[in-house]
Amino acid sequence: MNRKTYIDTSSYTAGITLKDPQASGHNNLALHAGTGRGHSLENREAMLASIGYTLNDLICANQTHSKHFRKVSHSDAGKGARTVDDAITDTDALYTRDSGLVVSSFAADCVPVMFYHVTEELVGAVHSGWQGTVKELVPHLFAHLIAHEKCEPEGFRVQIGMALSQEKFEVDEDVYMKFKALGYADPFIDFNEETGKYHIDNQLTVKTQLERAGIPAEYIDIDRSCTFKSPDGFSYREDKQCGRHMAYIVKK
Repeated sequence: MNRKTYIDTSSYTAGITLKDPQASGHNNLALHAGTGRGHSLENREAMLASIGYTLNDLICANQTHSKHFRKVSHSDAGKGARTVDDAITDTDALYTRDSGLVVSSFAADCVPVMFYHVTEELVGAVHSGWQGTVKELVPHLFAHLIAHEKCEPEGFRVQIGMALSQEKFEVDEDVYMKFKALGYADPFIDFNEETGKYHIDNQLTVKTQLERAGIPAEYIDIDRSCTFKSPDGFSYREDKQCGRHMAYIVKK
């Protein structure tokens, strides 16, 4: 199974699946996207087996570029794993305190975020496309975790996964204005005089959101691989019919 491991400790495993031209459906793991989605269940099974789990342990969301998050538990095990019909609805972040659950997010350019907390021992997976970023999904989620799950900010360990680079994230003024309105994204915005387009670094904007939530920068890792430029990446910008990466984390 072609995947990249970000975290592998005695207590937690996290990573992201990669595009693989030699695999069925190019190793697409989404049921809602891609031309090779008929192979997605097989690819999910293979990926889960490679880390010691099954479809019964996987939880997936029906992502809608919202700022909604959901706490899940063993009663949700298997939701969205075999069909989109029973996925967690209208949600772009999942977290759990339960062990043995593979919580996931799907992306092809959007920013995946995986995290765990060293004392509260909860884990989560986030899908922050540009819409989720300007809606402040990550600040919304982490404010909740700090206030209601008693998570001290310095206890988080966060991995920002591969995503579309600033060079390839080219937008018009409407999207630029949404990032500008955040008040802290200016360092991550460039203007191209020749094309009249703006280029925005969504990953570093999300990293700043985490830091503003109180998480020390040294506890935030970031994979700067560009999903457009890397042969390992599914990129919606490059191909509207592309498959999706699955980012995942599990508390063992």
